[in-house]
Amino acid sequence: MSERIADRLRDQLEQDILTGTYAPGDRLDEVRLATRFDVSRTPIREAIQHLAASGLVELKPRRGAFVRKPSISEIIEMFEVMAELEGMCGRLAARRITRAQTVELTAALEACEASCSRGELDRYYYENERFHFLIYRAGGNGYLCAQAMALHRRLKPYRRLQLCVRGRMRRSLAEHRAIVAAIVREEPEEVETILKSHILIQGEGFNDLVAGLEREKGLAEAG
Repeated sequence: MSERIADRLRDQLEQDILTGTYAPGDRLDEVRLATRFDVSRTPIREAIQHLAASGLVELKPRRGAFVRKPSISEIIEMFEVMAELEGMCGRLAARRITRAQTVELTAALEACEASCSRGELDRYYYENERFHFLIYRAGGNGYLCAQAMALHRRLKPYRRLQLCVRGRMRRSLAEHRAIVAAIVREEPEEVETILKSHILIQGEGFNDLVAGLEREKGLAEAG
């Protein structure tokens, strides 16, 4: 129960940070947050730890947790590295995936399809994560898998946010279908190309969303 509450709090605080409710340098006070969400400090502390792992929060000894929002250029650079790691994972998966892993990957794709058809963005986000983690593991390289998972987690808030761009969830699903089809056909180079493009599109989508949020903020301030 505590972990589920912490996940919900993390998602809300991610959204608050990325949309400007909390600005870079703001302190996340555990007592005030516990009061705001009507929970104990334990899930608040867990949520802040998750945010620190993704780079949105900096933990300063004896001072507390402070919002740290990376620059757009830093985020795009991370997406570029993520694209290379995912491409490599996909290429190896097309060569090494087992029958059981293929069944799991197909099931993950079907779960993404169900979430997309119902318009459940948050559910799609979590099914999407499972889909990608299965590809990392199917590559059969433990070190590469660990590195890909670590950067994936660092980019989680931004991968989630870019799904809000109009039509992105539907396009993401189409790309997932193409990825699975190429893996099943055992075409490593094609899988690598599709996955790299899939991740780089996420970076561009995030840029589009940030631009839209800035326009809305400007209009609100002008009004």
